[in-house]
Amino acid sequence: MPFSYVSHLHCPKCQKTYDTNQKHQLCECGSPLLVAYNLDALHKDLTPEMIANREPNLWRYHELLPVENPEHIVSLGEGMTPLLPMPRLGKDMDIEQLYMKDEGVIPTGTFKARGAAVGISKAKELGVKKLAMPTNGNAGAAWSLYAARAGIQATVVMPVDAPTITRNECAIAGADLYLVNGLISDAGAIVSKAIQQRNLYDASTLKEPYRIEGKKTMGLEIAEQFSWELPDVILYPTGGGVGLIGIYKALKELQDLGWVQGKMPRLVAVQAQNCAPIVKAWDEKKQVSEFWPNSSTVAFGINVPKALGDFLVLDALYKTDGCAIAVEDDAIMNEQRNVASLEGAFICPEGAAAFLAARRLRERGWIRKGERVVVLNTGMGLKYTHTVSIEVPILQPGDHLPES
Repeated sequence: MPFSYVSHLHCPKCQKTYDTNQKHQLCECGSPLLVAYNLDALHKDLTPEMIANREPNLWRYHELLPVENPEHIVSLGEGMTPLLPMPRLGKDMDIEQLYMKDEGVIPTGTFKARGAAVGISKAKELGVKKLAMPTNGNAGAAWSLYAARAGIQATVVMPVDAPTITRNECAIAGADLYLVNGLISDAGAIVSKAIQQRNLYDASTLKEPYRIEGKKTMGLEIAEQFSWELPDVILYPTGGGVGLIGIYKALKELQDLGWVQGKMPRLVAVQAQNCAPIVKAWDEKKQVSEFWPNSSTVAFGINVPKALGDFLVLDALYKTDGCAIAVEDDAIMNEQRNVASLEGAFICPEGAAAFLAARRLRERGWIRKGERVVVLNTGMGLKYTHTVSIEVPILQPGDHLPES
């Protein structure tokens, strides 16, 4: 059996194909490229039972990942994050079967480690020595750290308002780090110029094909953790939307392999009220989104005013009878406290936005009674300590604790 059943790259717009053994960025038509696998052969050679006893990391699915030689794998132990029942929060929301896929416990503290692990591993296999990317923070941190492990030099540009800890992660990993007094779209414009001038490998979101493959392992894990039975609803905090695209891709591949039972889950793209281009496009039944001016949100990771893969996100929503929903910052912070106080989980603001969306959709009846609902928490709250403001009483030596 081959280590990977990767077949080729293909363009979802013009259907042009490309070789996975050569460096490619976007299609000639400007679309992101997707990875295809020889699923017919894989169906004959592999069963879910054969995966069951493998190491508990995302590389357990290596046949459905693009790295062809295991010697090129760059890993920090990422993957197989907990799928936790949330009974107290579920009772508060009237969602009996509420689960959290907790990406806060993964290396680098966010789900971005998945895309970095597979993206960097494939870059290493392709002989990449230098790469560049814009980021809102966590992706740059993950790619910088994995690049360091691979011996690849990373250049990262992020908004000056990005969380300080992500800035520190890039710097300590030895990346060439720059801050821009603007948004991720401004950082992207700067990186694009540098890539053209210096012939760097473009690791921007969806401008290389392999980040999606790392992110799709969230979908593979959810299916396996539910014993290959699909949930009813999956909610995902959506900026660039790579995770949602990846989860949809994973579940389609599992359906083609005949490994999963049940209908495709209804996918939900969750955005912030002040940065909701996907929600606006979905409301208007459009195939692509418009640039969202003056975007801002406390959930910094989803502050993406225009996603390159917006048409893929919207396609996934339409084809799964899903939806897109925007939530406001104050309520996001309240939901973050709810999750911590009821379930003991200090989640990131983006994850809190997704839980809040679940609450709202249950109130509207869109999430129905008895449905199995999975919320993606995409990172640990400790990376966003500035979002929590508290006043703590100060005691003097010998003081007594006040009555509570």
